[in-house]
Amino acid sequence: METKEILKKENFNKTSLHPLQSWEWGEFRKEWGNKVVRFPFGQIIFSKIPLTKLKIGTFIKGPKPTQKMIQTLKRLGKKENALFIKLEPNVIVNSKFKFQDLKLQTRNERRIIKLLEDNHFVKGKTLFTPTSFWIDLTKSEEELMQNFSSKTRYNIRLAQRHEVKITEDNSDLAFEKYLELTRETVKRQSFYAHTEKYHRLMWKHLHKIPISKSQEPIARLLTAKYKGEVITTWIVFVWKDFLYYPYGASSYKYKNVMANNLMMWEAIRFGKKLGLKTFDLWGREEGKGFTKFKEGYNPQIVEFLGSWDLITSPYYKLYKIVESLRWQILRTKNKFIKPKF
Repeated sequence: METKEILKKENFNKTSLHPLQSWEWGEFRKEWGNKVVRFPFGQIIFSKIPLTKLKIGTFIKGPKPTQKMIQTLKRLGKKENALFIKLEPNVIVNSKFKFQDLKLQTRNERRIIKLLEDNHFVKGKTLFTPTSFWIDLTKSEEELMQNFSSKTRYNIRLAQRHEVKITEDNSDLAFEKYLELTRETVKRQSFYAHTEKYHRLMWKHLHKIPISKSQEPIARLLTAKYKGEVITTWIVFVWKDFLYYPYGASSYKYKNVMANNLMMWEAIRFGKKLGLKTFDLWGREEGKGFTKFKEGYNPQIVEFLGSWDLITSPYYKLYKIVESLRWQILRTKNKFIKPKF
C-alpha cells in the first residue's frame, strides 16, 4: 500500500467512532460488492436493489448528525439514485453507564430528533438493535465476578472444572473451525446469517490485512477447547477503547460443559489485558436466548438514537410495502426450508 493511502486510512480511522466506520470495514464492503462513499464525518455504504437502478444507503454508527452533514447526505442520495439513506448514529440517549450525564443526554436527544424531523427523516426499520449491553472493563476481576448472577458464576466454574481452555487463536485452522461451527449453529438454530464468503472477506480485511505496522488487527478469534477439540469460537473486534462481540458459534455436542460462559469471562479478561475500557456485547432483544445469556454478566443497558431514514426518492413508500412482503415470505419459507450458511 502506498504511503499516501496509509496516511489517508490512518487519518480517517482517527475520527471513526466504531469498527463499522473503520476504513477496513469499508474496504471489506467494497470487495463484497457495495459502493462506499467517504466523507470526513464517516462512510456511507450503498447496496443495489435487484432488477432496478435504485440503491439503498446505510450510514451506521456514525457521529451525531448536523445540518451540514444532512445537506451532504441529501445531495449524495440524489446523486446515487438512492431510495433513502438510513442513519443509525453511535449516539447514546439513555444509559446508567458511569460516564453518562442523563439530563444532558435527554436534552441532546430532543435537539437531534427535532433536527432529523425538520429535515424530513422518518423512523426506519432497525439494522442494529436500538439497545445494547456494555460491561465496564475498568472494574477489577473480583468486582465483575461478584456482580454476575449466581448461575453465571456457577457455570463459569463448571467449565473451569471441566478444564475448558480459552485461547486467542488467529490461525487459518482455527478460522476454518469457526466457519464449520457457524454452519452448524445456523442449521441448528434456523436463523439467517451472513454467508461463508461474507465471513471470509470480513476476516481478510479486519484481520489479515494489517492496519499499520504499529497497530494490531481489528478482528481476533477466541477458541474454547474441551478434550483437545474446539467447541466454541468467537470473533471479537478491538477498536479504540472498546471490545465488541459481533460473531460467535458453538457445537451442541458438549453444551453441558458451559464453554460459552467461560468464553464470555475470558473475553472480559482479554479486554482488560489489552487495557480496554468497555465491552460492547453487540445487541439486545427482549426474550431472546442470547439476551438472557448476556444478562447473567450484569451489563448496563445502553440505548442509542435509533434508526432514521432520509427519504431521497418518491418510491420509498412502495419499497416499504414490497420489503414487508419479502420478510413475510422469508419467515414463512423458514418454517419449511432451513436457512443455509
